[in-house]
Amino acid sequence: MTDMERAQSAVKILKEQYPNASCSLIYNTPLEFLISIRLSAQCTDARVNSVTPSLFADFKNLEEFSNAEPEKIEKYIYPCGFYKIKSCDIVNMCKIIKNRFRGKIPDNLTDLITLPGIGRKTANLFLGEIFNKPGIVVDTHFIRITKRLGFHCSKNALKIEKIMENLIPPLEMLKFCHRVIDHGRKVCTARNPKCYECCLKKICSYYIDKSKE
Repeated sequence: MTDMERAQSAVKILKEQYPNASCSLIYNTPLEFLISIRLSAQCTDARVNSVTPSLFADFKNLEEFSNAEPEKIEKYIYPCGFYKIKSCDIVNMCKIIKNRFRGKIPDNLTDLITLPGIGRKTANLFLGEIFNKPGIVVDTHFIRITKRLGFHCSKNALKIEKIMENLIPPLEMLKFCHRVIDHGRKVCTARNPKCYECCLKKICSYYIDKSKE
């Protein structure tokens, strides 16, 4: 079976297993989503969702965030960790959106990754959710599972992104990434993966190799 054939199988199998997979961050506007995914770095989505209602109630728009003192935001986002860096990033990204991009969040990867705290993973997630643009969201779950499946032997997120871009149909990319993340949380965990109950085991290099031992 070629990588393309296995990728097509993985897309189909995960779609059947996780038909309703989606981003679990709660937001009402593109700005709220951008801030939420910045907060989600090294933090669970559930924790982010617990702090953003009060944050967004007191800072309602781009103008209010860009004029805020980072220290004022810190008290809201403290539970998310790295609150000093994240609060500065939030204020500075809002200032840049307001001044450089005339109040509009960029709709392309090149401009998005110039914002403080926004990398390719965050940018691809934002573009997919808000603008329906195809992209691969490479997080730790995605790296681990695509490696176990046998699509690569890399830890380099950009390299993995490019490999998987060539294997996953554009219209399936974002949902596929959400499904991989769900699978990583529930079954293909970093330690002690539940291989025998895994829906992907028939196409998984890790499982096949392990079965030969």
